[in-house]
Amino acid sequence: MTSATPKPPRAAGPAPGTPPPIPPHADASVEIVRRLLRRAERGTLATRLAEADGWPYSSLVMIAVNHDLSPILLLSDLAEHTRNLIADPRASLLIDGTAGAEDPLSAPRVTLLGRIARIDDRAAAARYVAHHPASALHAGFADFHYYRLGIERAHLVAGFGRIRWLEAAALLPPVPEALVRDERKLIDALNQDVDLVRRLATAAGAKATTGWKVAGVDRDGLDLRRSDRSLRLEFGGPVETIDDAVAALEPILRPDAR
Repeated sequence: MTSATPKPPRAAGPAPGTPPPIPPHADASVEIVRRLLRRAERGTLATRLAEADGWPYSSLVMIAVNHDLSPILLLSDLAEHTRNLIADPRASLLIDGTAGAEDPLSAPRVTLLGRIARIDDRAAAARYVAHHPASALHAGFADFHYYRLGIERAHLVAGFGRIRWLEAAALLPPVPEALVRDERKLIDALNQDVDLVRRLATAAGAKATTGWKVAGVDRDGLDLRRSDRSLRLEFGGPVETIDDAVAALEPILRPDAR
């Protein structure tokens, strides 16, 4: 158990803003989906119209991804998709990873299938607001509530001929309870070091490195946020504690030490 907040890594030259390669022992499809989800901040939600004979209905939603990989949504009671979910909680969520690709059809995207339920989870709510600061303006409204998509299956299209169905049991990662417990402590410690956050932003590929904040840390990486932009740094492997996370930042911030 961690007794004190670990010290952030010392400064050195920035690392490239590219994620580490997928470990050779890992299931490539699983890792692709996990990385797509961890980097996602929005998706296309598909529900069945409650008052129109079940016709398909799709809508844009903003999401934050929890430690267990489940998408968290903040929905209004007045929204069409919310009324649809009350009548039938089954839904799908398309996460599109094709932005910037010369040929979008050759780039990865994944459709998540599952059931969406309303939650009362302060940690999930805080995680959502940290990733979407503008949502704080209406998160406290009486007609807005948090929801969670419980993933049951995923359909990955990673390019031509690279198509696979994945069951939740194979896709969802173990939750590092110690990291979840101490995540806020680490985030606060990192954000107190403005120079460190600038170097993290540089390592993540940011051109302008001012104004960034660490928004979240999970077993696979670290999220940075600045106004309406987000960046992510992938760790070289999964971490279990905040000490592990700090150690994982060393080769990112000090590539010469690899």
